[in-house]
Amino acid sequence: MLTSSVAALPMLRDGSLPWAPHLAERGAHLTQVMQGLEPAIIGGYVAAEAKRRLEALLAGVSRYRDHPYVRDLPDPPVIWQEGATRLLDYGAADPAGFTPGEDGIRGEGRVALFVPSLVNRHYVMDLSRRRSLMRWLSVRGFRPLLVDWGVPEGAELDLAVEDYVASRLGRMIALANTLAGGPVPVVGYCMGGLLTIAGVQLARNAVSRMALMATPWDFAAGDTAERRLIRVLGRSMLKTVEQTGSMPVDMLQILFVATDPAMVPRKFRDFAALDPASAAACDFVALEDWLNDGVPLAGPVARTVVHDWYGTNQPADGKWRVDGQIIDPAALGDMPVLIAVPERDRIVPPPTAAALAERLPRARLIRPAAGHIGMMVGSRSARELWEPLAHWLREEPVPAPAAPAGAPRRRATRAKAAAPAKSRSPRPAATL
Repeated sequence: MLTSSVAALPMLRDGSLPWAPHLAERGAHLTQVMQGLEPAIIGGYVAAEAKRRLEALLAGVSRYRDHPYVRDLPDPPVIWQEGATRLLDYGAADPAGFTPGEDGIRGEGRVALFVPSLVNRHYVMDLSRRRSLMRWLSVRGFRPLLVDWGVPEGAELDLAVEDYVASRLGRMIALANTLAGGPVPVVGYCMGGLLTIAGVQLARNAVSRMALMATPWDFAAGDTAERRLIRVLGRSMLKTVEQTGSMPVDMLQILFVATDPAMVPRKFRDFAALDPASAAACDFVALEDWLNDGVPLAGPVARTVVHDWYGTNQPADGKWRVDGQIIDPAALGDMPVLIAVPERDRIVPPPTAAALAERLPRARLIRPAAGHIGMMVGSRSARELWEPLAHWLREEPVPAPAAPAGAPRRRATRAKAAAPAKSRSPRPAATL
């Protein structure tokens, strides 16, 4: 991308450089300005800037690989398991750790079940001591139960979406219902939101309310970069799935980097400018480590995602079936639903997720001023997502945002990073 900036200079000068529609006006102005400048001088400046950015990128990657931060949070008790899938009980615990009762189960708090994506590891909701939705809720009167889908291996590579939803998620909803002594709220994030919609429809009487965070539904809305790429590569991708039995993590990364090709170099350049001992640097490394800890999709699940969702848009078209039922949010009737649509989401563009509000008669829509992952673990997550969600889970009215998106932030504090170093390889963000 940096070298292409130098190569594009002649096209910029003669006006033949194609611009994206939203940049056309600025491009025309830049072309006009370039007419009065010496090409050799401008080329030198562009080459110098490209070199500076490349050096900053390499410095950021190197500092990330050598950073001493290591996630050291203990796992909460496992109260149910089938194959690689576990249900983790966060109880009402201290945010720095857990002291379960003799039976390994904390009984305090209002039970709520959280369902993450099958693509990424569950602990995005328990990322670090500073960035953990689960621990934040656990000291505010809740008993969060978090699904850890695990990594499919062996026979689990034959699992379909229906197996995860009708079988495993169904049993976890039933257990949560038993622990709570009645219907429970279920919260889904991204692809986990799609699984949640289906699971709740199949277990309607066991669920009191539902929250959907950055959940795609209408995959044709906005004609996203991922959908265009999947349409082009769909057959070859599914051929790979047939040969390997799964969709590899690297293939998933290729799809999602298409949402913002400049994102990876930009974020590592920014990281290079941080104090390595700062809280901001530790937060960055924690998130990158999570992104690198991807999970392959079982073959049948990959076919559903590629063909049924991105390819033919079955959910929005009313053709997606699970356990013999067409999955339709409208079938949930008057169930209260909270829908969080982050305004700067490039992975699940806002129109793709906002379409759910039109299908749910009692939907409450909030729009955090954040990206897909930043909504969950960013510096403003507590104010813009966690607090509204807590009100929702308590069956209280969800208040308006406490402060505008541009409100001043607190300065990051320094964090001690004494854990042993480890080798890392950065990846682009990939999540669904």
